[in-house]
Amino acid sequence: MKSKALKLFSMALTGALALSMAVTASAEEEKTLKVAMECSYAPYNWTQPDDSNGAVPISGSSDYAYGYDVMMAKHIAEELGYNLEIVKLDWDSLVPAVQSGTVDCVIAGQSITSERLQSVDFTEPYYYATIITLVRQDSPYAEAAGVSDLAGATCTSQQNTIWYDTCLPQIPDANILPAQKSAPAMTMVLKSGGCDLVVTDMPTGTAACASDPDLKLLDFAGTDDDFEVSEEEINIGISVQKGNTELLDAMNSVLSQMTADDFNSMMDEAISVQPLSE
Repeated sequence: MKSKALKLFSMALTGALALSMAVTASAEEEKTLKVAMECSYAPYNWTQPDDSNGAVPISGSSDYAYGYDVMMAKHIAEELGYNLEIVKLDWDSLVPAVQSGTVDCVIAGQSITSERLQSVDFTEPYYYATIITLVRQDSPYAEAAGVSDLAGATCTSQQNTIWYDTCLPQIPDANILPAQKSAPAMTMVLKSGGCDLVVTDMPTGTAACASDPDLKLLDFAGTDDDFEVSEEEINIGISVQKGNTELLDAMNSVLSQMTADDFNSMMDEAISVQPLSE
């Protein structure tokens, strides 16, 4: 009798141990992709109070993040079998966070510039952007057909972007104001009459006009009087820590299955659901 009871106890103990090991192994196999973004740069990313449209909780906050970058982060995480964590950081804190390993990557509308490539590695583009100009509908520059027509304008854009560093100096006799800390900040300067125009990319400009009919988007693409920028400077990529080829290759494997039409469709969806206050 004792022998039988001992045998049953041994079997139960073995089963419990096996279950415990399986649970531990399962927990160890789970991976989390920690992604940084501003959460204030519609339509790429923004903050909202709930999980509508599939928004993701912001780490350490009761708020949620959504937008094109979140949609892309969700897609990549799902394809790779990772959990997803969104970390909200200021624009200037994004690259240092990747360099230090505080986050795994940045998905935040970053152009793949040669300067940034000195600090981080980039995936293949996850969006192909074009440069545009935003003015007010009642602006004397509202009918500008090219960069030369913007001559003498008072202008600004977001700090540490090709819009500010490369494009604004191409405007003849421009009065270039100090760079703004964020895309919403530069748009606010324009709306308040603090400048004549801002230079940004198509998604940002389209989103701004969708939320404010007093703004007008000027697109000089295809003309001989457009801003001169390289594809490298306007293609948008995901940045990772230098040498992290495992993550870089994994994300590139996902992006390689997507087309420019896929990117544009996702961006259109983001613009359609962005908060009007952004």
